[in-house]
Amino acid sequence: MKEERIKLILLTGMPGSGKEEFVKMCAKRSIRVLRMGDFVRAEAASKGVPMTDSEVGGYAHRMREEKGYNYWAKRTAEALDDKLALIDGLRGKDESDLFQKRVKRGVIVVAVKASPHLRFQRLRSRGRSDAPKTFAEFEERDRREKSWGLGEVIANADMVLVNESTLEEFQKMAEEVLDDIIERSKE
Repeated sequence: MKEERIKLILLTGMPGSGKEEFVKMCAKRSIRVLRMGDFVRAEAASKGVPMTDSEVGGYAHRMREEKGYNYWAKRTAEALDDKLALIDGLRGKDESDLFQKRVKRGVIVVAVKASPHLRFQRLRSRGRSDAPKTFAEFEERDRREKSWGLGEVIANADMVLVNESTLEEFQKMAEEVLDDIIERSKE
């Protein structure tokens, strides 16, 4: 029996786990990348929300509570076409369900995992304005994202990449996963 053709990659993981490296690798392979966070930031900016993690994250959370936990997935799904794409930033089951329903078949969920202390170090080393200043701030961000169902999505992912070693080791694992996905995306 032939395997189902992959049409959509849903990428998930806690902040600092290494999702950005996976995104870069997809882009290098000409896989279209749609970041749910870009839709959040663009809408927040248009509403005058200050561009800090707590403000933008709070806005994202309010919109999920007011308009449904798949609100950002709906906004992102509007940009899909029939080519293989990666959705970065899957945060909950409602979002996953929306993409599954929209695409019907050929959706794969890839999770990137790393320990909390390693993720905190990575976030701090990025030097971005939204980086947590303290471990308590980092834990608060994790709690917020888990409240959207992120832990459940990670636990139920089709593929899990554990990113606890070097960048080179992670890239090697990710290359193998992408080779498989790209092969399965062909008709």
